[in-house]
Amino acid sequence: MIDRRTFIGYGTLAASILAGGKLAKALAQENKGAAGATVETAAGKVRGITQGKVTGFKGIQYGASTAGNLRFMPPVKPQPWTGVRDTFDLGHRSPQNPSGLIPEVAAVEGTEPMGEDCLCLNVWTPSVGNGHKRPVMVWLHGGGFSTGSGGFTIYDGGNLAAKHDVVALTVNHRLNAFGYLYLADLGGEKYANSSNVGMLDIILALEWVRDNISAFGGDPGNVTIFGQSGGGRKVSTLMAMPSAKGLFHRAIVESGASVRGVPRDAANKSTEAFMTKLGLKSDQVDQLQKQPMAQILAGMAGGGPAGNQGFRMEPVVDGRTLPAHPFDPAASEFSANVPLLIGSTQTEAGFFPGTPLDPIDEAAMRTRVKQSLRSDDAGADRVIAAYRKDQPNITNIDLALQVASDMFAWNSSLTEAERKAALGKAPAYMYYFTWSSPVRQGKLKAFHTLEIPFIFDNVDVGKSMTGSGEDRYALEDKMSGAWVAFARTGNPNYKGLPNWPAYNTERRATMFFDNDCKVVNDPRREARQALSSVQLAQT
Repeated sequence: MIDRRTFIGYGTLAASILAGGKLAKALAQENKGAAGATVETAAGKVRGITQGKVTGFKGIQYGASTAGNLRFMPPVKPQPWTGVRDTFDLGHRSPQNPSGLIPEVAAVEGTEPMGEDCLCLNVWTPSVGNGHKRPVMVWLHGGGFSTGSGGFTIYDGGNLAAKHDVVALTVNHRLNAFGYLYLADLGGEKYANSSNVGMLDIILALEWVRDNISAFGGDPGNVTIFGQSGGGRKVSTLMAMPSAKGLFHRAIVESGASVRGVPRDAANKSTEAFMTKLGLKSDQVDQLQKQPMAQILAGMAGGGPAGNQGFRMEPVVDGRTLPAHPFDPAASEFSANVPLLIGSTQTEAGFFPGTPLDPIDEAAMRTRVKQSLRSDDAGADRVIAAYRKDQPNITNIDLALQVASDMFAWNSSLTEAERKAALGKAPAYMYYFTWSSPVRQGKLKAFHTLEIPFIFDNVDVGKSMTGSGEDRYALEDKMSGAWVAFARTGNPNYKGLPNWPAYNTERRATMFFDNDCKVVNDPRREARQALSSVQLAQT
């Protein structure tokens, strides 16, 4: 299928060859590939595009449009179609405001149009057909729960599929108010199931994988969900959702631990505040459903996390779709038998726009540490002393960056790993990414998102993030190999890496990914204990 905008874009070329039935070939050439295999899904046939050693299927519809009466509602399957749909181009991303990414990451951001018809996914496979039984790796994109899509160029699964003989997928789903505005309590019976619909979209996509992936050469009995930042938080949340049980068999959380969800009372207050901003009362949900898409986006525009102006549009512990917090007070029993790979990067904070990166004096460092910890002077002093004991030569700017980064991701990743290991039913593996990027004069160091090109075998696609040094390739091979080994067997040990034991609170074995990869037992022990003591003092 081809929409009007794409047709006009091809202009006279499309008009001249359409009658001859050669439009699919022209589209494929525009995408620098050739028209590929046709696969029959439960809803209809799709034709992919062959690029190198893989066939890609982009923009496959796994759910119906969420516009109109389906806005804020649980997703439904698409209407079946006849004929063959050409899946050469990325589908719509969810409506969202600008992400405000730093230039190095904005260079790889997806550029596909947005719209409420956004329940689509992309598949890359070495070959189609039943019987291959390849591991399936389903990527959940970052951007919190507010922005992003599966269309970032560094998420392209072609290299990963070709090099490691897996089937790779990326998924688009509803975000921000369209996916996480909690209406189950305020909206009456009509909206009784209007909770966490963005997560329900992902579950519908995983059901699509269960029902269709065999035809694409994948094994529905060996599905790994993995994601970074907001994608990692989605993975963490899925591990606690009853309706996701059995749809995945491994889980990878990158810089996105989500120990707790949003309580219902907080979610209700956020929804009321959002409706008030749009000039609506809490009993006017029907009017909210009819608001133009642009008006809802305008209501979220401004400050706050990911442009949501502070509204809490994230998964809600509603007692139904998400019965309890994902990892508090313990890891969920719904995914007790699912192995977990989890970790973070050393200087996550370099990713965030406006973060100071140049040298600072002692006073400025102390101020920033206190802000990151939300602590008093005594707490800041304990943490600073601990970091300097762990790393005697650490600079003021690096200390400030690492404290902010650890509070953002490392600390919560430790909590998830500890609680997963405590269940004793499936292993947890811990990693720490310390490779420093040379871009921006090396000031960003091991920033948030930097590991993604290595995992997807896309370091050349992500040169704006990784630079162009030859050292990237050995680390790319080790990281993508470890991720695929974990997807294949539930164990990330891979050639070229030292033995990587499962995580427990006695040894706390952690794989450090750098040019020299190594396993460290209880790394940064002093920092870990100091951060824990500050948190305990605050409770």
